[in-house]
Amino acid sequence: MAVTNHWKFSIAPMMGRSDRHCRYFWRLLSSEARLYTEMITTGALIHGNSARLLKRNGSDQPISLQLGGSNPKDLAKCSKLAEQKGFDEVNLNCGCPSNRVQSGEFGASLMLRPDRVVDCIDSMRTACSIPVTIKHRLGVDDMDSYDELENFVGLVSSAGCEVFIIHARKAWLSGLSPRENREIPPLNYPWIYRLKKEFPWLTIVLNGGITSMSEISTHLTHIDGVMLGRKAYEDPWFLAKVDSLLFKKTSGTKTRAEIIEKMIPYIKEEVSNGEKLNHITRHLVGLYKGEPGGRKFRRYLADYAHSKDADYKTLVEASVIAQKTLTNSPRYIRNPSIC
Repeated sequence: MAVTNHWKFSIAPMMGRSDRHCRYFWRLLSSEARLYTEMITTGALIHGNSARLLKRNGSDQPISLQLGGSNPKDLAKCSKLAEQKGFDEVNLNCGCPSNRVQSGEFGASLMLRPDRVVDCIDSMRTACSIPVTIKHRLGVDDMDSYDELENFVGLVSSAGCEVFIIHARKAWLSGLSPRENREIPPLNYPWIYRLKKEFPWLTIVLNGGITSMSEISTHLTHIDGVMLGRKAYEDPWFLAKVDSLLFKKTSGTKTRAEIIEKMIPYIKEEVSNGEKLNHITRHLVGLYKGEPGGRKFRRYLADYAHSKDADYKTLVEASVIAQKTLTNSPRYIRNPSIC
């Protein structure tokens, strides 16, 4: 199987999470992970402050812009803008099940209109030279058979889309909340494995329910890539082993304390430009997840990062408290590498 390493490991676009501050933090943990923006609607880019919405940090590549929309002309305009702004990929959201997405006729509801998706992909590819990809579900509501999924992938690939990122659950657009849609519909990995066998020339990336490196290794024997969402956000230290285990590259970062130290110049600059500290540190609260000191780290940031005068020293103080608790724990004495 020809593996396309550009999509071997990626972190999912997550509303309210994968903003530029979070992506800067993630990039410190892994130089190889492919990063995605939050979904940005075409309307917001065309009629809003596109410079603010597309603001990036120079160290975030490879970076992909995920678009929400269903108007081919608008998607084409935004795809061209993505390329002009230096994004490496533009991704069409056909998987988000939120109420806002349904009312806007994009996201998961687009799977019910495959002909429109074909038109969108075709227009986007015509407007730019970077890869145009798609993220979607196994199905939507009563469109939930494998044959319908296969037909959807076949039609969209006929428009020239070569990378399919598939959340291994169907979406219920009525009856389940967006959060429930991430948890209640059962995972069905075999369908995605089967798609790879039937479309071997496509790059197939699996998303949904992945929580361990062993699971990633298993999936990669069947498909081309994996995409992590909640695991990457809630337990970000997991990303520190991605480069070495998946890409056989030595990471320059050894400890959580080093990550904090590398965040300081970024925080100094952002705060001096008027950004609030808690807008950055909210993405770091899981850095010590599952370790002695993790709760104290989260609590300190929750109590003090939002204050008017909070700056990088607040994060340093939280880290010192966490590190002291961690290094005094029996777990650290047995295994110092957990820092």
